[in-house]
Amino acid sequence: MQPKPVQQPAPYLSTTWRDTETSAVGHLVVHDLFRGVATGGLRMRPGCTLREVEDLAYAMSTKTAVFGLPAGGAKGGIDFDPKDTRSDGVLRRYLEAIRPFLEGTWVTAEDLGVSQQVLDATFGEIGLGESSYHAQIFRDADPAAALRRIRAAMAESNPDGLVCENIAGYGVAQAAAATMRALGFTTEPLSMAVQGFGTIGGSTALYAQQMGITVVAVSDLLGTVYHPDGLDIPALLATRNEYGEFDRAALPVGCELQPRDAVLGAPVDILVPAAISYALTGKNHSVVQARVVVEGANAAATREAELELAVRDIAVVPDFVANAGGVAWSWWVLLGQDEDVFGRLSHKMTEIVDRVLAPWLIDGTMPRRTGLELDTRH
Repeated sequence: MQPKPVQQPAPYLSTTWRDTETSAVGHLVVHDLFRGVATGGLRMRPGCTLREVEDLAYAMSTKTAVFGLPAGGAKGGIDFDPKDTRSDGVLRRYLEAIRPFLEGTWVTAEDLGVSQQVLDATFGEIGLGESSYHAQIFRDADPAAALRRIRAAMAESNPDGLVCENIAGYGVAQAAAATMRALGFTTEPLSMAVQGFGTIGGSTALYAQQMGITVVAVSDLLGTVYHPDGLDIPALLATRNEYGEFDRAALPVGCELQPRDAVLGAPVDILVPAAISYALTGKNHSVVQARVVVEGANAAATREAELELAVRDIAVVPDFVANAGGVAWSWWVLLGQDEDVFGRLSHKMTEIVDRVLAPWLIDGTMPRRTGLELDTRH
């Protein structure tokens, strides 16, 4: 059966900002509102486009619907290099320009190129409280209590580090494991390749390894590292810098240094693109050798790539399912429902993965199409 493309509806609103002091261009897209609120992160990267932000806002809208979160979807994006020394000023002026949305509509958080610490500090500088969750905090019956919950959650840690930095990757790893179980790949050791070694990619690799999946390839901006017997993920994480790059000098003997995009064609069971959007396109999808693709990054595969992979019987678990752990966690905290978030996320992720893959197993219906029809909000 030839899979059909999914049509994306137009967003509720879209606005573009141009910086007066640099060449930076920023966008805010609110795909939809639910009870007057939309949620989604803010990213900064060179080349960020309005189309990219629209796609990401749509994905956020679908995440909140699928996971039953009381918000619509939105996304912010700034076309600027976060490594540029002027980036803090760019971020501040962007937030000042769209302040009305931050005050009452858009609940935002960290994303590619923008850390939560810097984002919260900038909110404070422009007089919007102490958290980028400002718009929802002040809807709470007790804003001070909501802020205390956020502070406590941001500081909470486990043996693997801060929960807020690891929970999204934990969800991706759970999605990968649930996918392989649903497809019947349970009788042999599983292997994984992870593109990107930042917050999501690094924690995905860590938790996948803890679950018994052999992570044989990871990449960062400097290239791909491959070892057929598996990599020591904790050791790599110990050398990782703030840009998700790890120290090659710390690699053990036997590791192969490969080009950055080689990770996409690694001979593995599970490919997790967890870096930039549109990593898999109509031009490079044919290199994929994995049995399944689990989107750790937002909009990791273009629609054309997803269709072509489906033709090859390679299931793609979409971003709005696989990497929803971060937004689910933040809203559970905001709502005071943050007990046993790891157990809750594991259960919820398995349930949703099973639902989106069931039609795929029957007649090849793409998981994205099935997922877009799920809405568990009340």
